[in-house]
Parts: sequence; structure tokens; C-alpha cells
Amino acid sequence: RAGSGPLWRCVAHRDVGPLEHSNTATCARSTMSIIPFLSAEFLGQPASAWAIFFVIIVALLAFDLGFANKGDHEIGISRSLVFSAFYIAVALLFGAWVWVDLGAKAGMDYLTGFLVEKSLALDNIFVISLIFAAFAIPRAYQHRVLFWGIVGVVVLRAVMIGVGATLISNFSWILYIFGAFLFFTGVKMLFASDEPVDIEKNPVVRIVRRMIPVSSKLDGHKFLTHEPHPATGKLRRVATPLMLALVSIEIADIVFAVDSVPAVFAITTDPYIVYTSNIFAILGLRALYFALAAAVHRFHYLKYALALVLIAVGAKIYWAHLVGPVPSWISLGLTVGLLGGGVVVSLWKTSGEAEKAPQRG
Repeated sequence: RAGSGPLWRCVAHRDVGPLEHSNTATCARSTMSIIPFLSAEFLGQPASAWAIFFVIIVALLAFDLGFANKGDHEIGISRSLVFSAFYIAVALLFGAWVWVDLGAKAGMDYLTGFLVEKSLALDNIFVISLIFAAFAIPRAYQHRVLFWGIVGVVVLRAVMIGVGATLISNFSWILYIFGAFLFFTGVKMLFASDEPVDIEKNPVVRIVRRMIPVSSKLDGHKFLTHEPHPATGKLRRVATPLMLALVSIEIADIVFAVDSVPAVFAITTDPYIVYTSNIFAILGLRALYFALAAAVHRFHYLKYALALVLIAVGAKIYWAHLVGPVPSWISLGLTVGLLGGGVVVSLWKTSGEAEKAPQRG
């Protein structure tokens, strides 16, 4: 019966006769049983810290889909910039809480990881724009694809970071592999050419096409629809181009995570800091995409700054082993200096191209 449990009876009868005191005690025990769970340690931090983080993420996703961007519509640059600033502000406020609650080192490691991941997201934006162009996805439906793409990223990053944390805790030498990988990735990024990516040649996209019939046209914002079979005429379930775009974006994130996850693990091995900085950086990717997709070419020189950051982060692991730990404030300062310099140089060098970007209100 509704309202007949021990917790309800405790609240409803807390001031009545002695018969209800046993119910009050039962309710108190039920309520207090939650406290050990919240104070229990999970992946290096209390469960309450993880609970606070996930409550914020779920609230932001619900706000985004249910209120801020309800329905299918094109999102303009000005609105995107407002929401991008909002997500960055929430991420920084969370970082301030981490700084106060977990200490200055954790706070600086969080901010460093957040900046590295946010910068890597700019390359992701370029690839996402290519994916939408390859499958001819209208801007009105792009937000829906990105929303569910972000939900998938939250799950995939949790798996990857969980596996990474387990490997590091059992095989500490894995960090040196991460460091070498980041160092050579940074060197490769310095000299890599900007060749266009052919989405249709991606092997996973080809596998999806073989496994699921794919429609050549959209059906509103649906990922799956029904079309008559060309031979029998019977209705069959088929994937729309939106589904292919979603699968391609998830694949792209896995590829980018191969760089970003080791990069943050090289900054800190605390899974809480690694995961929260990753997710908060990615969470505002949708808003950032609509604000910068048309002008991402103006950040060309940021790639070289990010390459230097990856080289420095990779070298930091070996420096810590051979010389001693690098203070978190040095890592944060170097990251801010390099990325900030990359942005300034990019905007300065491409200032003549600003008028070429299409304007959207």
C-alpha cells in the first residue's frame, strides 16, 4: 500500500505514542543504511562524489533535450555560444568544488585534463562536420544525433577509463607505454598533413551497411524506419542516414579517446578526475560544434600547440621517474600557455579569413 512502508510511518507518526517508536527505529535504520553506501570508496573516491557527478550530468542532459533544445530546429551561432559558455561555467564550478573538497592538486589536475580534452574536441568537431556532410544530415537534425552520441560517449568513456584504471593499478608500467604513445602521437601530429577523411570507406560503416538495410533518405529525426522490401514488397526495418551518422560519430570518439584517455591518465591516475574532466569537456561538444563548425579552420595552429602539450604530457611520465614528480601547477600553467598561444596565433594568422565564415543568427 502507498505510504505504508517503515520510512513513511516514521515520518507520519514520529510524534505519536510508544507503539510507533518501533516503526521510528526501523525507519531510522533504513535511512542510516544509505550513509555507509555513500561513504564507501569506489575507484578511489567516496560513492557520494560519484553520485554528485552523475546527478549533475543527468540533470544537464535532461535540461538539454527536454527544455533547451526541445524539437527539431536549427541552432544558431549566438545561441550555441551562450550554451557553450554555460557548459564551460558548470565544468569550472565543478572544478572549483573538486579543488575545495579533494584538494588543490586534484583541482589543478582536473583543470589540466579538462583543457586538454576540450582542445582535442576541436579536431572532433572537424570530423563531425565531415560526417554530417557525407550523409547529408540537415542542421535541424544534427543536435539529436549529437545528443545520443554524447550519451554513448558517457558509457564508452566509462568503460575505457575503467579498463585503463584497472590496468594501471595492476601493471604500473602501462603508464610508460601511455607516455611513449602520447610523445610519438604529438610528434606525428606536428608533421601530419590535413588530408580529408572518407567516411564511407570506414570499415565499421561498411559492416553496418551489410548487417542492416540502410535507407537512402531520411524519415524525419528517426534513426530507424520501415520501407518495403525491393523484392517482396513487405515492410522491413531499415536504418536511416541518421543512424549511420550516429555510428560514425561513436567510432570517431573511440579513435579520439585513444589519445585523450591516456593523456589525462598521464596527468593523474585518479579515475574520478580522469572521467569527470573527460565528460565535462565532451558534454558541451554539441553547443561548441554549432558555434565553431563553420569556423574550425581558423584554429589551424591550435593543432601544433596541442601536439606540444601531448609531447610534454608524455615526457612528464618519464621525467617523474628519472628526476621527480612535476608539480600540478607547472602542468596546468604549461597547458594553458601552449593552448592559449595556439588560439592567439591561429586567430591572428587567419584574421583575413574571418569574413569567409557563414553567418548564422
